[in-house]
Amino acid sequence: MTLLLDPFATAFMLRALAGGILVAVMCAIVGTWVVARGMAFLGEAMAHGVLPGVAVASLIGAPTLVGAAVSAALMSVGVSVVQRRWRLSADTSIGLLFVASLALGVVIISGSRTFATDATAILFGDILAVRPEQLAALAIATIVTALAALAWHRAFVALAVDSRQAQLLGLRPRLAHAVLVGLVALAVISAYQAVGSLLVVGMLLGPAVAAGRWTHRIPTTMALGAAIGAASVWVGLLISWYAGTAAGASVALTAVISAAVSAGIRAIVDASRSGSRGPAGPAGTTAIRATASA
Repeated sequence: MTLLLDPFATAFMLRALAGGILVAVMCAIVGTWVVARGMAFLGEAMAHGVLPGVAVASLIGAPTLVGAAVSAALMSVGVSVVQRRWRLSADTSIGLLFVASLALGVVIISGSRTFATDATAILFGDILAVRPEQLAALAIATIVTALAALAWHRAFVALAVDSRQAQLLGLRPRLAHAVLVGLVALAVISAYQAVGSLLVVGMLLGPAVAAGRWTHRIPTTMALGAAIGAASVWVGLLISWYAGTAAGASVALTAVISAAVSAGIRAIVDASRSGSRGPAGPAGTTAIRATASA
């Protein structure tokens, strides 16, 4: 037991654990909707989209969170504008801006000879350097995310089922989609300092996918995803402590592995149930179903 608890006796590891748990809760809330609506590509693009803003903010001495927020906002608006003006599909619009943002960020970074260390922190995070004020910001972002998800829950459910039906019900699907994109951006902006812009997608998707194997309702998927995400943070930090690996990458990798482990365990459970019941078929679907929470 001491091997599991001793590393967190140090202040910086305890702050890393607290910050990681906050990220896990926020990403579980947003990630559940990202998985339910098939928005993983948007989440990845948003994670890369903050790179130019963070790079510019770092170069001019401005707060990196401000730069990330501006960059994420431009990405969100840009996707909508390109999709409507150029009459392209959503994934094509996201793909174009995704590559453009990543390339622009690399160009800005490569133009500065003193940026190498900061670029590593931007891309892969520095969860062991989380400060108390950053913990406070993460806590506020998590609370805002939870309240927004609660307030827009019905609209999000209707949007996930049928946007036309949502329009008929007066739930304003376009605005609901914009709010959901905003929540994705908030999660990415808040979490990138802990796990980095390239790894935050792992925290968004891994625990939500793992939880979706065991529950059909959105609220319970969020709760279980938060628990799995928190466990991933704890295990990832332990791996980093004892193996000397990068902490943010270890946490993100553990979160992704949790999805594979959950799928494997679920397959074993379903196989054992079907074997005991005879050829009646599997116990039931394990996908996240937004309709079940309506």
